Amino acid sequence: MPAMIFNTRYYMNKLLLSGLALLVSGYAAAQGTTADYNRAYALRKTFNAKQVHYSQVNPSWNENGNFFWYVRNTPEGPVYVKVDAKKQQRSQLFDHKKLANALAGQSGKKVDEKQLPIQNCKVTNGMDTLFFSFNGTNWCYDIARDQLVGKGKTAAPGKQRHWMEVDDEKSASPVPSPNGKYVAFIKNDNVYVKEVATGQEKQLSIDGTLSNYYSSFISWSPDGTKVVSCRIRPVEKRFVYYVESSPTTQLQPILHKQEYAKPGDELMFKVPCVFDVETGKRFIPSTDLFAHQYEISFPQWNNDSKGVTFEYNERGHKVYRVLELSAETGQVRTLIEEKEDKYVNYPRIYRNYLKDGKHILWTSERDNYNHLYLYDRATARPVRQITKGEWYVRGVQHVDEANQLIYFSANGMNKKEDPYLIHYYRIGFDGKNLTELTPEEGMHQAWYSPDYQYMVDVYSKVDQAPVALLRSAKDGKVCMQLEKADISKLTGNGWKAPEVFSAKGRDGVTDMWGVIYRPTNFDASKKYPVIEYIYSGPGDQYVPKSFSSYNPWMTSLAELGFIVVQVDGMTTSFRSKKFEEVCYKNLKDAGLPDHIAWIKAAAKKYPYMDIDNVGIFGCSAGGQESTTAVLFHPEFYKAAYSACGCHDNRMDKIWWNELWMGYPVDESYKACSNVENAHLLERPLMLLVGEMDDNVDPASTMQVVNALIKANKDFELVVIPGAHHTMGEDFGEHKRFDFFVRHLMGINPPAWNEVKTK
Repeated sequence: MPAMIFNTRYYMNKLLLSGLALLVSGYAAAQGTTADYNRAYALRKTFNAKQVHYSQVNPSWNENGNFFWYVRNTPEGPVYVKVDAKKQQRSQLFDHKKLANALAGQSGKKVDEKQLPIQNCKVTNGMDTLFFSFNGTNWCYDIARDQLVGKGKTAAPGKQRHWMEVDDEKSASPVPSPNGKYVAFIKNDNVYVKEVATGQEKQLSIDGTLSNYYSSFISWSPDGTKVVSCRIRPVEKRFVYYVESSPTTQLQPILHKQEYAKPGDELMFKVPCVFDVETGKRFIPSTDLFAHQYEISFPQWNNDSKGVTFEYNERGHKVYRVLELSAETGQVRTLIEEKEDKYVNYPRIYRNYLKDGKHILWTSERDNYNHLYLYDRATARPVRQITKGEWYVRGVQHVDEANQLIYFSANGMNKKEDPYLIHYYRIGFDGKNLTELTPEEGMHQAWYSPDYQYMVDVYSKVDQAPVALLRSAKDGKVCMQLEKADISKLTGNGWKAPEVFSAKGRDGVTDMWGVIYRPTNFDASKKYPVIEYIYSGPGDQYVPKSFSSYNPWMTSLAELGFIVVQVDGMTTSFRSKKFEEVCYKNLKDAGLPDHIAWIKAAAKKYPYMDIDNVGIFGCSAGGQESTTAVLFHPEFYKAAYSACGCHDNRMDKIWWNELWMGYPVDESYKACSNVENAHLLERPLMLLVGEMDDNVDPASTMQVVNALIKANKDFELVVIPGAHHTMGEDFGEHKRFDFFVRHLMGINPPAWNEVKTK
């Protein structure tokens, strides 16, 4: 893709001096050569996932839980198999040759039975009929009868609402009552019902207006006597504009417009209101308990039709409540309240309003770790904390209310292994009989049978190939080994596993975990500059934990003659609340003090890591953080490549930034801004942006550019026309390679026409 490049002059004297220093320190003349580049690009194919066999188990269970099917990636090609879980037997799902012949005969296309080009596969409950798409057509294949029938053209995917768009709730269809007697709908901004038999309409609300209207998202009570709808006070929306400079459809540029709320913007205000269809009573509650809204959830009816439950997320995220609105009195009461000095991490909350109508399962970080609690709706108090300890509940897969059992995943329970590795467990509602279902060390992913009698468990580590097992979901007992990945072809091509490395962070106490990638021709007698790939900050952990044959950000870059690393430091998730909360009003921290301590510890163990030549790169939050690294830690980070960075949190999406930086917008936003701190730049910096970035406003990068120009700073800028949120695509990758070879190795990179990038 063509690109506009703004290249500033380089510090030639510095490069000459650094080049001499590198030669003296022991850099090999071979590093960063045309051969290294060609080998680096070739690794995309050499280490392709197709070089790993028997690894991609992704099972689909039938409704009864007796059978499941998956695709075996064998050396000869994909093989579709079914497994009888009870008999623990595997067989071919269908005859590949017969299907290939049938497809070729009806489509007129050549079809290889060993490389069946079928997609979107679904299998009936009896495992006897296969539905799939091929060559733009939907097909149905009767396996037993060997009968193939075309089912029409595949539908083109519909246009999806952009994730930044907020629904105005004006366009939903009329909603029928459970007994079919009425339909509820919006007319003239108010709630109406119509009697189906007579067509007679009744107006239930009378206070709806253009600027305070009722939502068309209407919900009937289970007994069909009442409806609930939210009265909405809308706000003027913010939009971000993009100029597509080089469209494929026309010569002239195209202006694009996208809804995009930013920190501090006004938000719509909702009030859930209940209407009795027969009596005409209206219950419009006081908003005292949900007055300062970031958001309230869609209200859900209680089973007894006597009230609705909804959740309130206070602006600034220091308070989160589960509320109940009485459909008999209009009174609102609190069922659950989370209150924190910094923030309630609301995206992490799991809730389950149990069918008994009396209890709620809830997760909270109130004791510094994410754990399960059982709440009593009547008393609005916790009955008990179900899980407890210095570990993290990561997800709830199933709640067996009849048998009072919870199936969940967690990390950190096994103290002798990497604390981020996920395992699966089962526990009673009473907090007793905790059972580990996946005990082997590794990052586990499980698929349960619908009856929760069995589970398919696939586990691996970055340095351990995947293993797939069929287990009992009662006790984790292994019923059958499904697959064990074969990486012999991969290792035969020179693949070496990355190293998992842990060291103390800034406090000298807490272990930080990361990975180290080395070139395939690694020689411990040579010196290697170090490059950190960064994506840090709250919301997740980012260092890979599962097996991968090729890391798109690290594998090829290392091949040029670098040691490439990634580490999760403080400000990231799933260690403890305190570990993450370092980020609060302080995203510029980015865990960098921990990263620096970790890299120094690695270099102490491995002297071939040149601690005096450390670079850093990242995209999005990583784009912000890599620039932050050279602004605030220039003594350690000597060069940075930053793609599509959210460089000023006031310019970025509202939810991410208000959660971690707080509301209202204050001086902490300025303190964390790369724009405000651009004048500190003393190290080489390459900024890259996609002109059509619909995730982070491209103006965020351009404002850094503006500030750097005003401060008379030297830097490089690459703009990718037509690109969205990107690390730089192929062009940007090559620019990134050259940038680090030039600034960390001190040599001129090879001419582009000498490098085989494809």
